[in-house]
Amino acid sequence: MPFAAFLDAPLAPVTVHAYTPPEPGPGEAAVRLEACGICHSDVMITGLEKLPLSPLILGHEGIGVVTAVGPDVTEVQPGDRVGITYFASSCGKCDACHNGYQRFCARQTNHGYTRHGALATETFAAVQSLVKVPAALSAAEAAPLCCAGWTAMGAIREARVQPGETVAIVGFGGLGHLALQYIKALGANAAVVDVSEPKLEHARDLGAIAVTTPENARKVLLKNMGGVDAALVFTASAAIVPTAISSLKRRGRAVLVGLTTDTYAVSPTELVIKGITIQGSYLGSKEDLAQVFTLAEQGIVKAKVSTHPLDQAPDLISQLKQGRITGRAVIAF
Repeated sequence: MPFAAFLDAPLAPVTVHAYTPPEPGPGEAAVRLEACGICHSDVMITGLEKLPLSPLILGHEGIGVVTAVGPDVTEVQPGDRVGITYFASSCGKCDACHNGYQRFCARQTNHGYTRHGALATETFAAVQSLVKVPAALSAAEAAPLCCAGWTAMGAIREARVQPGETVAIVGFGGLGHLALQYIKALGANAAVVDVSEPKLEHARDLGAIAVTTPENARKVLLKNMGGVDAALVFTASAAIVPTAISSLKRRGRAVLVGLTTDTYAVSPTELVIKGITIQGSYLGSKEDLAQVFTLAEQGIVKAKVSTHPLDQAPDLISQLKQGRITGRAVIAF
């Protein structure tokens, strides 16, 4: 009998229980999961007062094998090893879809939010977004790449990071520790801001040229280092955003990734005088995801993961909310 981590109603506790998956319909594939990472977006979804679907199977960092496909599906076939991402499908008709930006489609669907996700021993996924996963990658190490790795690389692309530049990584969790490795692979340097000393120590081990707490960030990044070329804000804490922006060099780029409903004050004068760009970044392109898997397959980038059984998913989501997880927690089936 398949089991899954469910959010049975808005604001309800996450529970693990058995369920019967339906047969895959048009545009769908049944997938037997090998592993699924737990993402901060799962935490955010558990705190929403309204859900587009409930009960809801959480999770969108899934690695598994296709066991069956729906009518007229040709993109994948049984036996294919695939990755399930947050992006499930798009309308295919709007300007965003026509211009290669399907992830910004206003009518997109999302695994683990508007349709069932991958925190399950078996699930059914939208074929449009499934990606082939190299056989050489372990499922536990590949799973975080479906969201954390993909989103981190997308943010780096949006920031237009160049070799020799210095980038501030603000928030050193699942995304941040991968972003640092991608930045180094591009020939750039990274400085890290986080509240956790174990995470800062992890950043040092991975080659950060500087680490600092938020309280000292402006002094370290701006005064001591002369500013950074770009800042990638992965944390959901809005309080650090003004500091990240103030730490930029002239013509610097701030890319916001962490989701929050909080607000913050920014000086228009500083933005104008310094020519600063502030941009949001959401997931990444298909090319970004392909590069993420290539770098992992080549051993250039390695996700720090801890593996756990499915029944620990509720507690792990709670730990992630409290900032107590370094790297990525992955459910291994």
